[in-house]
Amino acid sequence: MPVYEYTGLNEAGRQIKGLRDADSARALRGLLKREGVYITSIQEGASSSNKDLLSQEVDLGKIRGRVGTEDIAIMTRQLATLVGSGVPLVEGLTALQDQVDHPTLKRVVGRVKQRVNEGTSLGDALEEHPKIFSHIYVNMVRAGESSGALDVVLVRLASFTEGQSRLRQKVSGAMMYPAIMVLIGVTILAILMTVVVPKVTQMFEQSGAILPWTTRALIKSADLAQSYWWLMVLAIVVFAFLFRWWIRIESGQAVWHRFLLRAPVFGSVIRMLAMARFSRTLGTLLRSGVPIVAALNIVRNVLNNVVLARIIDEAREAIQEGESIAAPLKRSGEFTPLVYHMVAIGERSGQLEEMLQNIAEAYEGQVETRIEGLTSLLEPVLIVLMGGIVAFIVFSILMPILRLNTMIQA
Repeated sequence: MPVYEYTGLNEAGRQIKGLRDADSARALRGLLKREGVYITSIQEGASSSNKDLLSQEVDLGKIRGRVGTEDIAIMTRQLATLVGSGVPLVEGLTALQDQVDHPTLKRVVGRVKQRVNEGTSLGDALEEHPKIFSHIYVNMVRAGESSGALDVVLVRLASFTEGQSRLRQKVSGAMMYPAIMVLIGVTILAILMTVVVPKVTQMFEQSGAILPWTTRALIKSADLAQSYWWLMVLAIVVFAFLFRWWIRIESGQAVWHRFLLRAPVFGSVIRMLAMARFSRTLGTLLRSGVPIVAALNIVRNVLNNVVLARIIDEAREAIQEGESIAAPLKRSGEFTPLVYHMVAIGERSGQLEEMLQNIAEAYEGQVETRIEGLTSLLEPVLIVLMGGIVAFIVFSILMPILRLNTMIQA
């Protein structure tokens, strides 16, 4: 079946372009006319044997702009409203394409609409764009389609996406101020050590006076920074490269992820974030009708921690053998007592989804409180640290000046 490249106008008078396969140009005109598209030009393109390659090329061209989580959440809620109002899915996708502002997402919605109109399910059409729609998103849509409650699932999916986006923004926003302070402090220190301090201390060396140990240490540090700054930068780059390589191999990744869970101060926050993500994702999938085994397969991939992922694998195998979810979580020692106790209660009472949502809300609240506390603690610590470094530099410069002044007056 040939593929045609067409240009036309929709009912709103907007120009649209696309690729469609049809038996003939006349058949395509009739098909698009029923969809409310009036063709102004049409040209035969690739044959059906090259259709998959052509589709891949089109998709790659469409995914050049980054689509944020907020854009996905807004789009999902709009689609849920349209489907819940009784609008047919293809018409809903057509209206959604007009409403979406993000250019990349607009093109992807157009491609999804085209695939759905060709008879593909919405979940399968979304799966063709893995860089935009995650496994969670696709599987929840499939569950909604199979259960006949697509609008309900889309509302849950929009709420889930918005919640994850808010939590991510709170965490990154709370850490932004300390990160900026560190960056500014390191920049100022680098300028002082490579530009200011060498010029000031040069007169001390020419005077021949006996310098305090602090001044001598400052001069040595400034000489090293001025002479070997390139070596320091190279060492940092090499270390960063080797570290990235190490945490990507299986053995290094397991060690690093285990360290993150046990790291002082931040380890507890990372663990609570993982517990919240596990509970929120699993609860949302189960509530949307995704089978427990498939849901666990998805959850293990969103935790971003191989140590916890292995425990999820054990839980999945235990379920297939007739065991409960809570037992392997408890045996692992990595999941908190709150998680496996409430999961056990939820399994016995038949309210596992509600229990998981309660766990997620509890840990998300704790994460926000803990991050606010760490941020308020980090600010004075960074100020004292940077102040101490600056005070050491000023003291090391002023002491010889005062001694020289005393010698001159004597």
